Amino acid sequence: MFTTHPFDDDKLREECGIFGVSGADGAAALVALGLHALQHRGQEAAGICSWDGAMFHTQRAQGHVAGNFDRPEIIESLPGATACGHVRYSTTGETSNRNIQPLYAELASGGFAVAHNGNLSNAMRLRKDLVRTGSIFQSTSDTEVIIHLVATSNYRTLLDRFIDALKQVEGAYSLICMTPEGMIACRDPLGIRPLVMGRLGDGAYIFASETVALDVVGAEFVREVEPGELVIVKNGELRSIRPFAPLSPRPCIFEWVYFSRPDSISEDRSIYSVRKAIGAELAQENAVDADLVIPVPDSGVPAAIGYAQASGIPFELGIIRSHYVGRTFIQPGDKVRHLGVKLKHNANRKLIEGKRIILVDDSIVRGTTSLKIVQMMRDAGAAEVHMRIASPPTRHSCFYGVDTPERAKLLAAKYDLGGMTDYIQADSLAFISIDGLYRALGEANRTSVRPKYCDACFTGDYPTPLTDQDETSSVDQFAVLAERVG
Repeated sequence: MFTTHPFDDDKLREECGIFGVSGADGAAALVALGLHALQHRGQEAAGICSWDGAMFHTQRAQGHVAGNFDRPEIIESLPGATACGHVRYSTTGETSNRNIQPLYAELASGGFAVAHNGNLSNAMRLRKDLVRTGSIFQSTSDTEVIIHLVATSNYRTLLDRFIDALKQVEGAYSLICMTPEGMIACRDPLGIRPLVMGRLGDGAYIFASETVALDVVGAEFVREVEPGELVIVKNGELRSIRPFAPLSPRPCIFEWVYFSRPDSISEDRSIYSVRKAIGAELAQENAVDADLVIPVPDSGVPAAIGYAQASGIPFELGIIRSHYVGRTFIQPGDKVRHLGVKLKHNANRKLIEGKRIILVDDSIVRGTTSLKIVQMMRDAGAAEVHMRIASPPTRHSCFYGVDTPERAKLLAAKYDLGGMTDYIQADSLAFISIDGLYRALGEANRTSVRPKYCDACFTGDYPTPLTDQDETSSVDQFAVLAERVG
């Protein structure tokens, strides 16, 4: 059967990336480039919607941006100076075309397209109410709830109906919306999911999940879209409104640990530099005598560099990753399946043999990857294998747009530190503390009264109500009822 590579099922996945262009000729081509830069945020499907001043045009497909949006005839079918796009992961069930974003609907006021990064934690409650009053849903996406709330709002203007819709939803959202009146980009009042704004030339505005996507299209970074802010672009003019009561922002802390590309910038800081600082803090908190610091590629590399620099232990590439492996054909059977692991990661045997090594990775989710990597190091002759993790233990599920296993499958929710160490068969295992993570981010420590970030996956401190979760008996039931595709 065709399957993803065995390592790929043991990472937290940021489910979506969004990109929008307003006021640039050939906007769809720019969106395709921007989505390519955001491909790491979603690799199951991609879509682009454009507006040519008279009509909306949409192309959506399963798979990567390259291969679906690299043909001239596809881009030519998306005319206009305004366009938005989306890359996504699916979380429950298989990817279906009806859930690929941007979602589009014809409302009484005209066409309405929306690309959503995040997850609404009361989507099922709202959906039930909407269906009860006659709404007919075409997808299983929580994003479609926003469209129906806009369509059924009693306010007069489209903008007021949109604000009315947003005031009814809970959870996390960064949105790029297109209407005949212009483009709207916004973040939820806590700013849980990221969104930045840029300029291209004299008249075009760009919105993207990360600054790296601005770099790729040659746009100048302007600023982050602020939590609770709506930025409206109409006829080349930009205005900003803040219709929500101000709250203390809680952006997702895992953007710093793993989700964002290391060449992105957030809060005027390099993601790469912060990850090195996390590694340095990890070394100060959890020192161990060893010969080599080895990253688990590629996400563990910056933290491993920081760990090596702070500890004085040499950094080496003890695991070599093949960049030419996507989905692999793996026959059933443990022996052949284990060989498939080596298609993507292989031990640098001559370097490792006889050495005491420190493996640095960004996180442990189920623990299956760590177990395989530790065993790979032992098979290559490592004398000792110590695991160091550049985030605190992931003990709780995320309901804000991250594909997290139900809590029962999280290794840190099942075992204490000793149990986790035994499970992955390492000589030692240590995580950065939550205060250490905050220190690496420039804070004195984490304050429980008003933490600066959403760190619920580590602490269980969810910053919004979890209405749907509270109304179902288990995370599994919640996942079946509402596919978190945002």
